[in-house]
Amino acid sequence: AAAAHGQSERASGERGSQRASTMADARFEGKLIGVIGDEDTVTGFLLAGVGERTAKGTNFLVVNNETRPAEVLAKFEELSKRDDIGIILINQHIANLIRHALATYNQLVPTVLEIPSKEHPYDPSKDQVLKQVNLMLGGE
Repeated sequence: AAAAHGQSERASGERGSQRASTMADARFEGKLIGVIGDEDTVTGFLLAGVGERTAKGTNFLVVNNETRPAEVLAKFEELSKRDDIGIILINQHIANLIRHALATYNQLVPTVLEIPSKEHPYDPSKDQVLKQVNLMLGGE
């Protein structure tokens, strides 16, 4: 009987985690990926089929030396308010231009992920998501 009880608890726990997983998946189902990055990064994601251009605009921004931080911030704010965006990918060196906005961003969806670029390596000490996870786990 004890063995059957243990199996029942495990099955119950598995159903609970499956339910939580399904709820999380539902938040991202059918959502687009937004990309803010340098030309190589955005081009790669567009070639992979991530890009969308409609009458309302695009889900990406190519940032170059002439792009002002205000333009990056405006695109980030636009993407973060769209209900059809599930994830925003942003090159970390570009995220540094709007670090103040990322530091106060606390929405789960769209999730913001900082990614490296060909020219700029990834620095975990600057990643806002990693900092928040570390704080939640009791780190500094």
